[in-house]
Amino acid sequence: MTDAALKMAEPAVGMRSLRVLARLLDYPTEELQAAAGELIEIIDQERRLSAALRTALKDWCQRTADGDLLELQSEYVALFDKGRATSLLLFEHVHGESRDRGQAMVDLMDEYKAAGFELDARELPDYLPVFLEYLSTCDDAEVGRWLGEIRHILGLLTARLEDRDADHALVPRALLALIGAEAEADAHREEVKGEKRDDTPEALDAVWEEEAVRFSAESDEDCALQSAEGRRLAERKNVTQSEAVRVLDPAASARKH
Repeated sequence: MTDAALKMAEPAVGMRSLRVLARLLDYPTEELQAAAGELIEIIDQERRLSAALRTALKDWCQRTADGDLLELQSEYVALFDKGRATSLLLFEHVHGESRDRGQAMVDLMDEYKAAGFELDARELPDYLPVFLEYLSTCDDAEVGRWLGEIRHILGLLTARLEDRDADHALVPRALLALIGAEAEADAHREEVKGEKRDDTPEALDAVWEEEAVRFSAESDEDCALQSAEGRRLAERKNVTQSEAVRVLDPAASARKH
């Protein structure tokens, strides 16, 4: 479970739901199934989310509790461990394997350390469940800042996971809803429809062949090309995420829903 990856403080008031979302994105275990009732209770108390979204999350928790664990684990591996399109490593969607990704992870580690957290060796700092564990201890302003910076990634993940009929799409959807940015997913749906799947046997074989070629290429030139692409994506991210974002007020959300 992700709570073992960070030495964590208690969740901030009103943000326990972020820790629930982290659990739901993690690898299914007997412990997760046993905790379904508690997760449902916390989700039900999150008034920033619409009634429909809370119901969908609670129904997913119940399906997880009632499901066959081996099947749940097999589905999880097929969804997240084959191909990169649905990767839960945030910076992979921005920087790929470029040097920029390494610097971005160093910067995120510095954020964790400044907040008094220590990451163990089992997870990378940009693993979304770990990141949500960290956010669960932050105040609303900090949560809004971070979710605003990654909302383009969350929108893309939502669209891709929905395209695969995965319950896990509910997590990035809920995160976007927390900052009133659900339209971010809509912006990616047409793009996703035109994508070629990267989790087919043929696609996976092609990746292995490409990696073999890369290892025999001029390493400096290869890294320079990757780094340039990483910078291009990072620059686009900075342009589209410049506006301020805040976490929705639960009282206002309750009046709407």
